[in-house]
Amino acid sequence: MKTFHNPVHAGHSARQEMFLGRMVPSHEIPARVEYVLDELRRRPLGELLLPGIDDAVLGRALLRVHDGAYLEFLQQAWQDWIALDPGNAQRDALPNAWPLARRHGFRADAPTRHVVARLGQHAFDAGTPLTAGSWTAARGAAACALAAAQALLAGERAAFALTRPPGHHAGPDYFGGYCFLNHAALAAQALRDGGCSRVAVLDVDYHHGNGTQTVFYERSDVLTLSLHGDPTTEYPYFLGFADERGAGPGEGFNLNLPLPRGSDFKVWSAALERALREVRDFGAEALVVPMGLDTFAGDPIGSFELQSSHYEQVGRWLAGAGLPTLFTFEGGYAVAELGVNAVNLLQGFEALAGG
Repeated sequence: MKTFHNPVHAGHSARQEMFLGRMVPSHEIPARVEYVLDELRRRPLGELLLPGIDDAVLGRALLRVHDGAYLEFLQQAWQDWIALDPGNAQRDALPNAWPLARRHGFRADAPTRHVVARLGQHAFDAGTPLTAGSWTAARGAAACALAAAQALLAGERAAFALTRPPGHHAGPDYFGGYCFLNHAALAAQALRDGGCSRVAVLDVDYHHGNGTQTVFYERSDVLTLSLHGDPTTEYPYFLGFADERGAGPGEGFNLNLPLPRGSDFKVWSAALERALREVRDFGAEALVVPMGLDTFAGDPIGSFELQSSHYEQVGRWLAGAGLPTLFTFEGGYAVAELGVNAVNLLQGFEALAGG
């Protein structure tokens, strides 16, 4: 399995986030990737590669998933933040005003130029700090996903995009949940553009893949599935319910499997089994797996009960789908265990897929 890792990921290093009403050190830190890289060097699964994607190619791929004005905002936001107050160089950018009440007349499309207003236009939470290196790191992460898709299109059985910051909460024109660019959606679109007629995206992160769902919600060529904490009690709260089945041409091509807090491996794996049946019935030609590991029992912002030993079996079940498979690195905040859990899953996949 080829692993494409992001050499500039540490440029995004947030100081603090708003969490449960208080400012706390960010859960999403550079060490997350480093633990996985260390474990991949200890238990090699294949080549560790840099993405090597041309900037123009990456730019076109981003526009296949994200709105151009949103991308321009991300590219310029830090400079605008500094221009507002030079002291902001020592403070991460977080929104504090939103057009959330648009149903009461607030305009999300208002032609505002103030950076605080634009943060509010594009962010759906106050827990995703934008830093000096966020744009560069996010582009590097997206390049990993695109390189992994190209590897599958060239005949690889599997590839791993070791991306950071993560991606599955980012929508066409919004960020949140530590995510700025949606790597799973970029990969799925690249696979479609490369000739796969049907692609499935099976999200196994603890938190619902709201951004990916939004990107493909009205399409029938990409099946989106997510098993996650029940949004009646779990972030991101406002999407991820079982009755969200797609719209228009996409009706019936989105499946959410929300699970209660404290779900153990038996409950969780039954949901995975159902999702894999849907993938098979859909007739997917490739599978994208947003690989969140915050389902681990020790995760500080998850509440499922998976153990490190369970992830190898998860990998085996995913390999059992028999599809070219692309993994994107998403959540997982029990940092010390993250490398072991990630490589356990990938090693389980390789064991059944044949290496």
